[in-house]
Amino acid sequence: MPDGIDPGASPLFWPVATLTAAYGRGDVSPVDVAEQVIARIDRFNPALSAYLTRTDDQMRAQATAAERAYRDGTAGPLSGVPVSIKDTFAVSGVRTTYGSHFYRDNISDDDSGLIQRLRAAGAMFTGKTNTAEFGQSATTDNRLGPDTANPWDTARTPGGSSGGGAASVAAGLATLGLGADGGGSIRIPAAFSGLFGFKPTHGLCADENGSVAMTEFVCPGPLARNVDDARVFMEVIAEQSLARQSVGKNLKIAWCAAPEGRAVDPGVAAATAAAVLKLQDLGHEVVETDLPIGDWKDVFGPLVLAVEGRERGHLLDEAPDMLTDYERVSLEAAKSLTPEGVQTAARGLEDFRDRLDRFLADFDAIVTPATATPAFPLGQRPEIIDGRQVSELWGAVPFTAPFNVAGTPGASVPCGLVDGLPIGLQVIAGRGRDQLVLDLSEDLEEAFAFDDTIMRRRWATP
Repeated sequence: MPDGIDPGASPLFWPVATLTAAYGRGDVSPVDVAEQVIARIDRFNPALSAYLTRTDDQMRAQATAAERAYRDGTAGPLSGVPVSIKDTFAVSGVRTTYGSHFYRDNISDDDSGLIQRLRAAGAMFTGKTNTAEFGQSATTDNRLGPDTANPWDTARTPGGSSGGGAASVAAGLATLGLGADGGGSIRIPAAFSGLFGFKPTHGLCADENGSVAMTEFVCPGPLARNVDDARVFMEVIAEQSLARQSVGKNLKIAWCAAPEGRAVDPGVAAATAAAVLKLQDLGHEVVETDLPIGDWKDVFGPLVLAVEGRERGHLLDEAPDMLTDYERVSLEAAKSLTPEGVQTAARGLEDFRDRLDRFLADFDAIVTPATATPAFPLGQRPEIIDGRQVSELWGAVPFTAPFNVAGTPGASVPCGLVDGLPIGLQVIAGRGRDQLVLDLSEDLEEAFAFDDTIMRRRWATP
């Protein structure tokens, strides 16, 4: 048993560095770990609905190849590491539904670019994880089956749209999850599931021949148990080194407890305020301030709907009964867009990004709550938070999408529990400063020492 690892813990809960070192020494076999993945999915996926499609045979073949690579000295950075794939990414020969009943029988002919890089790095693909239809919701529900459940409380949502990936990692049905974040779809599930979630700078990680949605905003990225695991993953998909560097002290950090004056659950407000004190303990200057993000929806809404209408508007005529209510509403709304309105939003996008760039010229980073509430019950988005009426669509999750509009890198770092449920602190830096977000997040991770033992025990096997 590797040093420092709970002898009762499945290798699915080990850090990537620990797992790959154990493979290299021959202490553990990728083939055996693949069989553990399969057994755990058999046992736990019915309660979670984390996976839409299993890839057991492919994973077994990848495990055999990984075992040979360790023996031959040719192992890649993710050789034998179980990685779940959000079902918006094409894997050759595997079903890709995009979370839509309309595409329930769609088989991909080729790997998209991201999948090619993960495959070349030696990853074992555990399966395709559940997602909101076309990634268009901050929850993970569609017409393909049950909603994805949160491993901390299966009566609650893990968020979305990468909720299946979050559930797969949190419950130990994968070591890492490939997600995509167009409005918070990695950071929201990470916050709700007690994980680290990272959205890179827009455009950093190409996905050649990938799906088309939220084009101006979406970024692929990892759902992970710790920052170091996410670094390994990011180095593969971004094809660059992101090894940890010291951020030193005296960063100037903008803290906004309630961006746009939004309502925040009192428990979340207290826990994130306490978390921000850790930044001061680390020697940084924290300045409480408002953020210049008030018009983000004027940009986000039209540009998202324009893509939906162009790519999927035909489904309103071809198969309206196959669509979720939220996708049908989006496609109906897209019909009312005008070319002039879309052009105005496109100009607004550049103005918004320039404005955030200017703001971040005065600050090294921004921190906010990742979400306004902890995970809420399945199918019950909160309409009242801290005694205030809120938008059913954005009320619980208003703090991530502005930074998709900004194109900046961002992360959610688990920082505590509220009523027994995890919450996250959102960390943002300027475009191209992905390294800083990862480094500062890792400093915070160590300072927070977030403990998910209770949740791990819930998903332990005898």
